[in-house]
Amino acid sequence: MTDLEAAYQECQRITRREARNFYYAFVILPPKRRKAIYVAYAFCRYCDDAVDSEASTEEKLGRLAELRQLLEQCYQGQASGPVFTGLSHVAREYAIPREYFDEVLSGMEADLVKVRYQDFDELRQYCYQVASAVGLICIHIFGFKDSRARAHAIDLGLAMQLTNIARDVKEDLEFGRIYLPQDELARFGCTEEDLLAGSVSDAFREVMRFHTQRAREYFYSGFELLPYLNPRSRACVAVLGGIYSELLDRIETANYDVFSRRVSLSTSEKLAVMVRAWAASMWPRRLPDPS
Repeated sequence: MTDLEAAYQECQRITRREARNFYYAFVILPPKRRKAIYVAYAFCRYCDDAVDSEASTEEKLGRLAELRQLLEQCYQGQASGPVFTGLSHVAREYAIPREYFDEVLSGMEADLVKVRYQDFDELRQYCYQVASAVGLICIHIFGFKDSRARAHAIDLGLAMQLTNIARDVKEDLEFGRIYLPQDELARFGCTEEDLLAGSVSDAFREVMRFHTQRAREYFYSGFELLPYLNPRSRACVAVLGGIYSELLDRIETANYDVFSRRVSLSTSEKLAVMVRAWAASMWPRRLPDPS
């Protein structure tokens, strides 16, 4: 077995073990593109793992700096370790700009030093780094010809990350983070004390209603990505977007109570979304209404 083959196998193992929602979308990709997506996912997993520990902030920032150096070596043809060996090959094969991977690392760094976002412009920049940049990496692997695909990939990433933020309000508070913009909390009269108390007040519901409607609008633009993609890759994006859009629906159905339990989909529900999304991807211009 060559080093590259071993690298791809290791990235597949990481993805199978950790991917959760993404696994259901990846399995329907053509084999070559699926292997490449496993590599991209493994890189993102490395970034997550670098900051997901009891180590000090300084140590975590040091780990991210090491990953940035490994990325530099990767793009210089001097990759080290299975994930970066795979990444070096995938980046060349699919002409993926290094800046997208750098943005992911910058988003991880932001999570270590920034725990409040004053307005949506600040939050959008963070969401671009940790989600939209990943989407841009992915569309190079999926295959696209029209440059307009990039804007829709960015919007789909924003929609998915905004959904994560809505779902994870309680978990993020436990780490001292509030992603909901401070000016929007103030506009609707929702205080940090309300959030910490887990109060599903009218004010909190108004904040969440505003937040989820914005996510819905980004989903609408994001789903317009489908016609621009290689036809054999469209179903993967449709499934990813479908799962996260369904999560957003569940948050709304729960009347924005994200404190009493974590909103999620069962395996059977994810499979049902996968089937519906796969069918919808065959007619990609039939888009869901954001309202």
